[in-house]
Amino acid sequence: MSSLDNMLIQVRARLQAEKIRLWEEPYYSEDLGSIEGAIENLANEYAGILGFDENRCKFVLIELQENALRKLAARREYSSTGMATFKVRRIDKHSGVTMMDIKCDLNSLGSDLQAVIAEKFQLSKAEHVKCIAAGRMVASNATLAAQLLRNNQQLIVIVGVGDNKGEALYEKINRVKADVLAVVSSQNRLMEMEDQNGSPVFLPPAENRALLIALGFCEKARAAMAREDFEESLLLLLEADESFANCDSQFLESVDNYALLNLDIVWCYLCLKNVTQLPDAERRLAICGRSFRRSYGENFERLYSMKGKSCPERALIMRLQLLQGVVMFHQNLRNEAYERFEAANNLLRELKINGDQLVLLVEMGFEPSEARLALRSCSGQSNIESAVQFIEERRQQLKDARKQSKKERALQDRMRRSNANDCNWVNPRSVCTLTQMGFESGLATIALQRSNNDIPKAVELLENEMDTLCAALPGIRISADEDKLAQLLQLGFNKEDSLVALENASNNIEQAIESLVRSFTSEEELKEAFQRLGLMGTAGRPTSDGPSTSNAQTAPPSPIIETALKYARSELDTYKAYERFNSDISQTDMDYLDLPLIQEEKILHEYLNLLQQ
Repeated sequence: MSSLDNMLIQVRARLQAEKIRLWEEPYYSEDLGSIEGAIENLANEYAGILGFDENRCKFVLIELQENALRKLAARREYSSTGMATFKVRRIDKHSGVTMMDIKCDLNSLGSDLQAVIAEKFQLSKAEHVKCIAAGRMVASNATLAAQLLRNNQQLIVIVGVGDNKGEALYEKINRVKADVLAVVSSQNRLMEMEDQNGSPVFLPPAENRALLIALGFCEKARAAMAREDFEESLLLLLEADESFANCDSQFLESVDNYALLNLDIVWCYLCLKNVTQLPDAERRLAICGRSFRRSYGENFERLYSMKGKSCPERALIMRLQLLQGVVMFHQNLRNEAYERFEAANNLLRELKINGDQLVLLVEMGFEPSEARLALRSCSGQSNIESAVQFIEERRQQLKDARKQSKKERALQDRMRRSNANDCNWVNPRSVCTLTQMGFESGLATIALQRSNNDIPKAVELLENEMDTLCAALPGIRISADEDKLAQLLQLGFNKEDSLVALENASNNIEQAIESLVRSFTSEEELKEAFQRLGLMGTAGRPTSDGPSTSNAQTAPPSPIIETALKYARSELDTYKAYERFNSDISQTDMDYLDLPLIQEEKILHEYLNLLQQ
């Protein structure tokens, strides 16, 4: 933010207040163009009122006049040709910011706009262009009009072309998206929701899936933000925003995840120096503010009464107040902006910690993030023992909560799919568990189907709704085919699980193999099976340590081995996706509260200085 920008904001506001139109006489004539004398007189007047240099004030007036004339010309062209003009602001961390006018028919697809932009910026791949309009990514497969784009609209364009050291941002975002979807869809429940105390959060399957996808994008965006890669972070946050849109609005109102998403998006706008998204920033900060008031109280009294005046959530409040002040500053609401900046500054002073104490805690073996949070939570206390106690109590609280939740989850199916399309799949291991408890296999299968593989719920059904389950039993239950059972045993699957899988699949061996592969409970178990199957496929015979059966003289047919390898490979790919997903994710449960506040302090002082000019 420069002093020239500061001047432009104030001059524009005064022009609007006095209803002065620089594109009309006496400041502009269709025949003569800009009338310099009138502009100079106005510059002299405003320089005296606002305390600016006259020449710089004249420069600002001319720039505002030229912008107005460009918009007017674009409006006329749109009326005569139907071609809309977009003010495109390209952001690239390598080459900085570039501004350009782009023309495109509003009836064109988003992909057409991408192609025009790619040509203008001399980019080889149009699909690498990511357009953002009013806080939404422009979809490539819908018309611009259908996405409510309009003439003279300002767009952000993020390209992020790769170099020899890494992939292009386009490929990176697509890989992150694929990894998040794979992790969320995994049968191994690699990603689950917890509340702040470490207790599990249970939701209907479809909503659970949408929320996990959104939170997955948020985690990766936060990791990118920590690297100050704000282009990547903004794109991931907007992906999360689309996923949150599939969640129940009442649920979103009750949690702070959506509020934090909106706060992070506006933070990215600011770090990318993008004031063109001001209306969207104001909207998102309003959402965040309402959520904070609902959760924390009107003046945060509920938060302070529960967690004390030194709670680490103050860092989020500080960032919100700072961003609100920035938006007000650009709206020329200078008094209101100053009040927000002062409130943010007061919180910043309270949140500052002793650097020596932070170093000491890190040397004691604590993570920098948990050390910083502990020191902020124990501010005002004279020694470091309070911070150590805070960390240990927090760790124990999480350990106890997760221990309890582990007990609750131990009886549940670890391999349960989260989307509704897999509601008929039954984990053969869960069927075996219920048969070992004395329930009949067919009834156990139906109970697990109806309970979405939740064993406690299935037991409840078996105990309380036996007649209903019996009525749902098929007239003739198909027994497992002996030859196919032998093939599954040769592949190394457990006999009891294989029997159940074949019976549930009506002896469709491919479906049985898929069910068995999905029932593995660990990556190690899956890797062992994949290695064994690979050796079988190579050697054309069962391994020497495979199960001994009467039919184990020859290997199963090659297509059967390939089928098993296919499903095992798919599951292993999911684990690899999880490893990539988790590679840069903070393991601190409260990392979203761990704001170093270095950038915030710099921006705060910058805007306070501008207000004092």
